[in-house]
Amino acid sequence: EMKKSSFAGKLLIFLALAGVSVYFGVQIVRYFGDTLTTAVAYSYELDHTLELSGAVVRDERVLTDDGGGLMQLRRDEGERVSVGGVIAEVYADSASLERRDEIERLQNRISQLEYAQEAMLSAEASLKLDGQIEQTLLDYRTGVASGRLNVALDRGAKLRSLIIKRDYTYSGTEDLSGELRALEQELREAQSLSARSQRSIRAPQAGLYSAVTDGYESVLTPETLSSLTPSALSSLRPEAVAGNAVGKLILGENWYYAASVTSAEAADLQRRSGLRLRFTESDRALDVTLESVGAEENGRRVIVLRGKTYLQELTLLRRTGASLITETISGIRVPLSALRTAQKTVTAEDGTERKETVTGVYCVVGAESRFKPVNVLYSGDGFALVRSAYEGAETTKEQETLRLRQGDEVIVRGRNLFDGKVVI
Repeated sequence: EMKKSSFAGKLLIFLALAGVSVYFGVQIVRYFGDTLTTAVAYSYELDHTLELSGAVVRDERVLTDDGGGLMQLRRDEGERVSVGGVIAEVYADSASLERRDEIERLQNRISQLEYAQEAMLSAEASLKLDGQIEQTLLDYRTGVASGRLNVALDRGAKLRSLIIKRDYTYSGTEDLSGELRALEQELREAQSLSARSQRSIRAPQAGLYSAVTDGYESVLTPETLSSLTPSALSSLRPEAVAGNAVGKLILGENWYYAASVTSAEAADLQRRSGLRLRFTESDRALDVTLESVGAEENGRRVIVLRGKTYLQELTLLRRTGASLITETISGIRVPLSALRTAQKTVTAEDGTERKETVTGVYCVVGAESRFKPVNVLYSGDGFALVRSAYEGAETTKEQETLRLRQGDEVIVRGRNLFDGKVVI
């Protein structure tokens, strides 16, 4: 009997210890399983886009020259030219071209000496010259990096001239008048010889100059866009480029983009405003308006978009893809798993109360979790764009504290959350 009593006592002690162990085990699991995970809410914009494939259209005039000779362009791609502005110089032979280089060398040398003579070694002139050298050096590097060797060549010549000018501020300007007179006489003689073997190609009207002609200039014109069908747009082929073409002038301020879309997409675009277009070759979104919608053909239509900005950067574009931004949603981005629902008591105007399910997020405020109601603008791809339910409305002091703001610490994972729960 003593043995039975001893066994029963031991069994009770074992069961008690087992119970305590299970209790603490559950608490440990709960403790470590209730890890709080948070994320910072931040402002975000999401674009809804329509992917397009089409053609850039401009009002263009091809320039030709039948005179023959060696041509040297005087304009950069996309540079604006006035009526009568020089586009290129044409030289009768290589000797004439070398004479032109000699004239430029003489002009630079004269400019350097005149500057040195007038500057009088002033500190202000030296500082100004240092700034010009620094800027020209940056322009030279930009031209080389972008592959615009004509720009790099021009900036390089300018840089050499500026450096020589700067050198005179150290070496002095003693009696430069004699050298200047000799150089000016040499320049007049060279110019006299050059005038008989050189001519200029000038712009017949104002516009942006482009050195590239692709044969679409007379095929794709603003006047033909409204009558284009999807099949006609896809089958357009360029004409042969004239052998005597020396580039083209892009006229006016407008550019156009023609693309084929479904009839449903065209109808949706007609109801929208604030459209923006981003070409495949660029990160910049350009404002456009829907100029026209063509006739339906097999469930598709040609849309024409018109833009009025950055024409000088689009001179080389023709057949290219683009993303049409039809809508931009702005809100506060939070992880999708942070969205939760809660029952809230809503008081009507007549004083009656009712329970309502509200969507929101729990945020860490101080050491507690607080539920902040939101309106969901977009959800998907693991995140949601939301706006505070109290945004833009007359709010009470209590509601103002529950407005979700950029920078709030949103609870992504946490167990048994409720308003006022101590989480830290």
